[in-house]
Amino acid sequence: MFTRISAQEAQDLITQSQAQVVDIRDPQAFSAGHIPGAVLLNNDNLQHYVDSADLEKPLLVCCYHGNSSQGAADFLNSDKGFAKTYSIDGGFEAWKMGCEVEA
Repeated sequence: MFTRISAQEAQDLITQSQAQVVDIRDPQAFSAGHIPGAVLLNNDNLQHYVDSADLEKPLLVCCYHGNSSQGAADFLNSDKGFAKTYSIDGGFEAWKMGCEVEA
């Protein structure tokens, strides 16, 4: 089970607990801008990422607008063993609007 959180709550989690961040947008969008410290996650590097990640550390999943990240967060939690996964409501667009200056 994943949890939906706002961009500001995501920023707070990153600041407080050193949460991991993955971005599931396309490489061009990721290159144009992303949450600091985020890892671009796709089918090509998924298993490598899972094998090297800390499954106990909170994992934030970011997409364009917060829709695709919900399915990805659920998958990473239930199928890949991450203890706590979060989908950022509004995705990177919400992050840009409210958190980018603080990041």
